[in-house]
Amino acid sequence: MQINITVKNLKKAMAQLQNLSKDIEPDFQEVVKGGAQVIRGEAIKSIQTGAKSGIVYEKYNPRRTHRASAPGQAPASDTGNLVSKIMVQQKDKNHVEVQSNADYSAFLEYGTSKMEPRPFMLPAFEKSKKPIINAVFNRVKKKIEEIVKWVILQLLYKQQSIMHC
Repeated sequence: MQINITVKNLKKAMAQLQNLSKDIEPDFQEVVKGGAQVIRGEAIKSIQTGAKSGIVYEKYNPRRTHRASAPGQAPASDTGNLVSKIMVQQKDKNHVEVQSNADYSAFLEYGTSKMEPRPFMLPAFEKSKKPIINAVFNRVKKKIEEIVKWVILQLLYKQQSIMHC
């Protein structure tokens, strides 16, 4: 038994695959925006959760006890200001930024001459990289599968049309 397969319209099929970059741009933009939100969420989670092992001290107005973070740990949430200032900003269709706009963000992230760093943005980025890369890969893979499926269906339809004539 022998099966012969003839591919016709290969140029048309290849043209479809070459259009992939234009077809995938909206999907890619969506993943970039979602990735920025993932980074933002990780930064917020690191501030609001997790054990903090820094010093404990009294704060006033309102009066409360606060446990600070230790050097190297994400900052410990106190008033919620830092968390509320972490934003995702769309710069243009392919550029999204995650920013912490609290006046003291850089001091916490990088430290000062009198305080060791309490990083929260860079660790959030590092923790989010792999899921973001996987999301991009999965979107590209899905789009390629859709295009290849369409091309194969077109080829089979044309082959079937030829057989019926």
